Amino acid sequence: MAGEYEFAGMMVERFAGYHRQSYGGCKVGVGDVVIGAAALAAEYNGAEKASHIKDKLIEMTHLNETLFCCGIACSAEGHPTKAGNYQIDLLLANVCKQNVTRFPYEIVRLAEDIAGGLMVTMPSQKDFESDLPAGRGGESVGEICRKYFATREDVDVEDRQKVLRLLENLCLGTAAVGYRTESMHGAGSPQAQRIMISRQGNIQGKKDLARAIAGIEK
Repeated sequence: MAGEYEFAGMMVERFAGYHRQSYGGCKVGVGDVVIGAAALAAEYNGAEKASHIKDKLIEMTHLNETLFCCGIACSAEGHPTKAGNYQIDLLLANVCKQNVTRFPYEIVRLAEDIAGGLMVTMPSQKDFESDLPAGRGGESVGEICRKYFATREDVDVEDRQKVLRLLENLCLGTAAVGYRTESMHGAGSPQAQRIMISRQGNIQGKKDLARAIAGIEK
C-alpha cells in the first residue's frame, strides 16, 4: 500500500465484508447437499411420507434459503465507490455471516435426526464385504450385514450405505468439516461480526427515530 497505512483498517473491513457475504452462497450450496442427502436417507429408510420428516426438511430448507436471502441482500444493497467498483452493504454482510454461525448447526442437527444413529454406528465397508463366518447359521459377516441393514425391496443396501456415509462426512467428517467449524469462525469469529453490526447498525439513528415517534424532545 506504499505506506498508506491509514487505509489498512478499511481494507480489512471490506475484505471481511466480502468474505462474510460469500457465506450466503458457499454454505448454502453445501446445505443443499445436506438437505438432499437427508431426504434421500428418509426415502431409503421408508419414512419419507411421515409428517415429522416433511416438517424437518421444510425447516432445513427455510433456514438454508434464509441464508441465501442474506447473501443476495448484502449484494443487492451494495453501492459504487469512487473508483467505480461496487462495495457490498457491510451491515447486511455481517448479518449474513452471523446467521451462518447458527443455521448450519440446526440444519445438521435435523439431518442427523432424520438419518438416525446408523449414520455413525453402521459397520465398516470391510464388514459388508467380509466372507468370515458369523456364527452357527453358516452366514458370513457380510451376508448378515446386508440382511439386517436392508429396508425397502427397491433400495439397494449399498446405496443406503453410501448416502449415510455421505451424511456422516458432511455432518461430522474431515473432508467437509468446514460446514460446521468454519461456519462458526470462518471470516472472523462471531464476536467480530457483532462488533461490525454494532458499528454499522446506526443505533443512535434508531434512538432518534424512536424519540420522534414518541414525541420526546432531545
